[in-house]
Amino acid sequence: MNSKLPRLTVLAVAMLSPLFAHATNGYFSHGYGVKSQGIAGIGIALPQDGLAAATNPAGTALVADRLDLGLTWFQPKRGAEIVGNNLGGGYSADGNFDGNDTKSFFIPEFGYARQLSSSLGVGVAVYGNGGMNTDYADNPFARFAPTAGKGGINLEQLFISPSVAWKPNAQNSFGVALNFAYQRFEAKGLLAFTDPTTTTTSATNVTNNGRDSSTGWGVRLGWIGQITPDFSIGLTWSSKIKASKFDKYKGLFADSGSFDIPENYGIGIAYKATPALTLAADAQEIKFGNVRSVANPLANLFAGNRLGSPNGAGFGWKDIAVIKLGASYDYSKDLTLRFGVSHSDQAIPANQTFFNILAPGVVQDHVTLGGTWKTAGGELSLSYFHGFKKAINGSSSIPPNYGGGNANIHLEENGFGIAYGWKL
Repeated sequence: MNSKLPRLTVLAVAMLSPLFAHATNGYFSHGYGVKSQGIAGIGIALPQDGLAAATNPAGTALVADRLDLGLTWFQPKRGAEIVGNNLGGGYSADGNFDGNDTKSFFIPEFGYARQLSSSLGVGVAVYGNGGMNTDYADNPFARFAPTAGKGGINLEQLFISPSVAWKPNAQNSFGVALNFAYQRFEAKGLLAFTDPTTTTTSATNVTNNGRDSSTGWGVRLGWIGQITPDFSIGLTWSSKIKASKFDKYKGLFADSGSFDIPENYGIGIAYKATPALTLAADAQEIKFGNVRSVANPLANLFAGNRLGSPNGAGFGWKDIAVIKLGASYDYSKDLTLRFGVSHSDQAIPANQTFFNILAPGVVQDHVTLGGTWKTAGGELSLSYFHGFKKAINGSSSIPPNYGGGNANIHLEENGFGIAYGWKL
């Protein structure tokens, strides 16, 4: 392996230490790398840069020698409404709540690939896998615990993915990447859920404990096959990552602070319709439903499973499928333009909106634009994505213990990315 690779990895980790990464498809990013972001996050059969391994490690052997650095500005607009609530004694939690006290986030990325021979490539991708943030100056949950103060959560996920890819022949590439995951989490303003007799297993480990961190390892496998000179297919699978527990929040997340990262997999195609035009599509499945702290419904709390217990209440998220369609057009030898759209299933059922005031990852539809300008020294890439506003109105979502009624949640997103790539 090239001696520069360990040094570049250390540099990338240092660069990403202030990482903020936030929701698009559930809480996963819609794409990894600015080029991919401009074409709806597509990349399973269409590797484009040094971050190819983040989507499909087989692409590490197909992108030549290169180094890519990028930064995405991300602005989510999230909020909630409580209606029909009756706490008794003439009190109600009804109101509209703005979760945007923190408005903007910056997501850096780093990718490196080196071809050791005509059949073997290595690389490393460092990127934000996903996350979620809400920041309520007027805390909805303070209606149930008046001394709670500001409310919200912040979840950040950094992945470091060294990869190796092997081409046994000109038509096939196989790849494997190790995924090292580093997570940070913080919750504030959740005093309404700290009753040790009815609500949590650890009253002092639910909220207002500052940042906590968690790590874990997983693997991503991939294949890209050149079926014809103009048509390729890709497959990718990422294992579930069993992460260490958030000890400071062992009274909030199921199984004493467990917060694993779900298995996901997908298939992609890329078709060169003309020498200048490439059409591509990805289909992805994200198994949120297999992570108890994410998938367990709030009803578990009232069936005797307090927060933090092995089957403790969670956010009630379901598995989702994501479909991505896009096009890449070489307008000239120096300019490539990209466009894409994507649609995902809804992860949050209408009866789970109360707890998801904290995590309203409800956006389902995206449109993206992008482009790359080849310069004398490398490539300058830009991307823009918009997540259309989506609202989920609650259905019997606030338990009678909290006065009944419904929580309605919404989310809209915009992001702009810039990256520069060097061919080495």
